[in-house]
Amino acid sequence: MYEKVVKQYETNGFAVIEKFFSAEEVNLMKKEIDVLIKKMPEESQRTVFSTVDSESQQNKDRYFLESGDKISYFYEQGALGPNGELLVEPHLSLNKIGHALHELDPVFKKMTFSEQVKEVAFQLGYEEPAVVQSMCIFKNPGIGSEVTAHQDATYLYTEPVKVTGFWVALDDATVENGCLWFAAGSHKSGVHRRYVRNPDQGSDQLLIYKSGPPIYQRSNFKPVPVEKEGTNNFDSFINKDKLILLCIRKSCKTI
Repeated sequence: MYEKVVKQYETNGFAVIEKFFSAEEVNLMKKEIDVLIKKMPEESQRTVFSTVDSESQQNKDRYFLESGDKISYFYEQGALGPNGELLVEPHLSLNKIGHALHELDPVFKKMTFSEQVKEVAFQLGYEEPAVVQSMCIFKNPGIGSEVTAHQDATYLYTEPVKVTGFWVALDDATVENGCLWFAAGSHKSGVHRRYVRNPDQGSDQLLIYKSGPPIYQRSNFKPVPVEKEGTNNFDSFINKDKLILLCIRKSCKTI
């Protein structure tokens, strides 16, 4: 059933599967996102994102590092005032909600461990797949900062290296509203950059890049639109510009 998908994935580093989830399942996920938005932390718990001093940066890094087993809220740049107050509507303020939706939210847990997800993971060579993180990414217009070209393996590195992302379109992802752009075949070039814990315990930064940003040819990137209900599965090595579910082998060690 997925022979074509596997071939595209191996050749290009990504593959689109149309109508991966039903309209009913997608609507259920969107309604659950509305529920999660209503559970947004109060102002006093949002101040970590509203200041720019070195202590605040450490707190942001720590908040990110500790989000793996929680449902955490991440805000767009410019969405919060100095005291954590919202400057825009709640649904426009969020960059993402993550990273343990697959464990703690019943709706997203059901979708994550659905038979179609299991089957695709199996077809892509996973014998004991494990979900390392899950998130809802909002991509709201007119707010936030640019997401530059990158590899997911920069931020989520495992040994041995094998990570696959399942990017599910809850709305049509078009060129106009922020679909992913890929450099086909670039997953065969290895990991170009690592984002790691800072070994300097006296530094203001808890997380650092081990090298400078790689230079990518913009002409190599092509848009990959996905219609609502579809999914875009991609290798963590592939160069992508612009992301919900990330799957690794259970035997992998995350670094």
